[in-house]
Amino acid sequence: MADCAESIVASTLASIEGQAISSPRDAVAQTAQAYHDHRERFLQVWGKSPYRCPPLLGDFLRFARRKAYLLDLGCGAGQDARAIRRAGFRVVGLDLNRSLLDYARRRSPRLTLVQADVRNLPYVTGAFDGLWAAASLIHLPKIAVHASFRRLAKLTKPGGLFAATLIHGRHSGMVQNGWIPGRFISRWHKQELARALRRAGWQIIELKIVSNQERKGRWLNLLARRPI
Repeated sequence: MADCAESIVASTLASIEGQAISSPRDAVAQTAQAYHDHRERFLQVWGKSPYRCPPLLGDFLRFARRKAYLLDLGCGAGQDARAIRRAGFRVVGLDLNRSLLDYARRRSPRLTLVQADVRNLPYVTGAFDGLWAAASLIHLPKIAVHASFRRLAKLTKPGGLFAATLIHGRHSGMVQNGWIPGRFISRWHKQELARALRRAGWQIIELKIVSNQERKGRWLNLLARRPI
């Protein structure tokens, strides 16, 4: 099931239409609605299928200090947040989509879950030791990602970690067909992303292009640190 759905996602991303949107908020609202409308399809792949820990998540947790307080941005059905908690870390799973959070709560009643927008997080400066964002920032227009990088740096303690996966490529816009239509997708070149991170105050530990790991296609795997 997962391999089939991932193939659909990969072919969809290759044919993104650069449809204009009136604002970044419109893009996020449309994407949230798309995930709500197709939540059962999403959950079949990212909630009910056997879980495999992403390689980048493993690297992130090895770098994190013992019992670190971590934030899973765009946690969806909570699979990664559960893995983080099982590994002995304190974690908050955050997502904009209430229906996905409801599923995560049913699966893991003890997991701390919060409904919020990544662009307006309900936390104070230096609240977390690390941030994990798997395929969540891809749904923000680049202007919003630049601002989010700055806000996320402030949210992280000095020396704290930031790991994320973003889509490698050129074209950004609305996905009009495929696995979950109606989502906004942004794509980045490696050097473009590196410049945005450094300007936001992040020190890059590793930024590399990977192909066909936990998701089909070409992705950028990021591991960064907030300077001490």
